[in-house]
Amino acid sequence: MSDPNQPGPLDRAAAADLLARADALVGSGEFAVAESYYGRLIGAGDATIHVAALLGIAECRYRLDDEPGARAAWESAAGAPETALSWLAWKRLAADRVRAGDLRGALDAYRQAEARAPADERAELASRLGWLNKELGNGNAAERAFGRARRSGAPTPIVTWALLAVTIGIGFSSILSPDSQAFWFTLFGLDKQAVAGGELYRLFTVVFVHAGLIHLAGNMYALYLVGPLVEGLYGHTRFLAFYVFTAIAASTASYVLVHEDAVGASGAIFGLFGVLFVVLRVHRPLLGRAARNLASQVGALIVLNLILGFGLMGAGFGIDNAAHVGGLLAGAWLGLLIAPRMATLRNAFARPGTAPEGPGTTALLVSVAGILALLAAIGFGLVLGTAARV
Repeated sequence: MSDPNQPGPLDRAAAADLLARADALVGSGEFAVAESYYGRLIGAGDATIHVAALLGIAECRYRLDDEPGARAAWESAAGAPETALSWLAWKRLAADRVRAGDLRGALDAYRQAEARAPADERAELASRLGWLNKELGNGNAAERAFGRARRSGAPTPIVTWALLAVTIGIGFSSILSPDSQAFWFTLFGLDKQAVAGGELYRLFTVVFVHAGLIHLAGNMYALYLVGPLVEGLYGHTRFLAFYVFTAIAASTASYVLVHEDAVGASGAIFGLFGVLFVVLRVHRPLLGRAARNLASQVGALIVLNLILGFGLMGAGFGIDNAAHVGGLLAGAWLGLLIAPRMATLRNAFARPGTAPEGPGTTALLVSVAGILALLAAIGFGLVLGTAARV
C-alpha cells in the first residue's frame, strides 16, 4: 500500500492505489485527509490521474466551504491535458458558474463539456445548454440544444406503443363483432359484481375495453400524446407501474361511487396527466420544445376534460367521472412522491456531493410511505365497494 507522505515519483499502480484511498476517504467524510492524498497525485505522469486528483481536491474544498479553492481546482482540471475526465471538469466548472450567476460563462463551459462527453451524458448537457440559452434569450440556440437532448436522451416509448397496440387491437375486434365486444367485456371489463366476488384483476384490465370507436379513439389519442412524455421522464418500468397504479385507483373510485359497470382507459390516462401536471411544477425537469409545448397545456386539458365529463354526465351520458378524478388524484400523488430520472432544475446545477444520482434515504422512505398510503386508500375503497354489493 502506497504511503502518501513518501516523497519521490509514483508508478501508475501506486498512484491508482492512492487515488482509490482518497476516494474512499471522501466517501467517509474525511475531506481534509482526502485532499492531502489527492495533493500527492498532482503532476502524476498519468494525465488521467492528475485530472482525477484535481477533481477530488475541488470536491474536498467545496465540502469544506472553500468555494474559491474549489473553483481554482476545477479551472486547473479543465485546462489540463485532455483525458476521459475533461468533460466532467468542464461540467463541474459550468455548474459553479451558474451558481455564481455567470450564465454566459456557464454556457461556454457546458459547450466544452458537451463536446467532450460520452454519448450517454450528452442529452443531459444539451438540456442544460437549452435552459441557459433560453434564460439568455437565445431562442434558436435553445431549440437546437433541446432538440439534441430529445434525440439523444429520450428512450423509445416501447411500453406506450405496446399499450396502444394491445388496446387498439382489442378495440377494433370489439367494433367489428358484437360477439367479440361481449367476450372482451366478460373477460376484462369492470364488472363490479365480479370484482366483489374476488376478480380484482379487472381493476386494471378495464383499460383494454372500450365502448365504441369514438371512446377508443379519444383515449388512445390522449395516451399517444402523454404516454411517451411520462415514459421518457421516468423510464419504462416506472411508467408501466404508474399506468397500473392509476388504473387501479381510478377503478376503485368508480367501484365505490358508481353503481354501473365500466370500460375504458380514461382513468389511467387522467392518472398520467396528474403525474405530469405535478412533476412539472414540483420537480421541474429540463424538457425539449415539443415536450414543453404539451406540458404547458396539461392543466388546461385536465380542467377542460373534467368540465366536459361532468357536463356530459349531466346530459345523460354514461361518463365515469369518479374514475377520472380517482386516477387524476392518484397520478398527482405519485408525481409528488417520485422524482423523474432525468435532470431537473433542482439538481442540474447543484453543488458537488449534494445531488446524488439516486434519492436519499429520507426521500426514499417518504416515497415508500406515500405509496403504502395509496395502497391503503385503494384497499379501504375496495372494502367499502364490496360491502355495498354483498
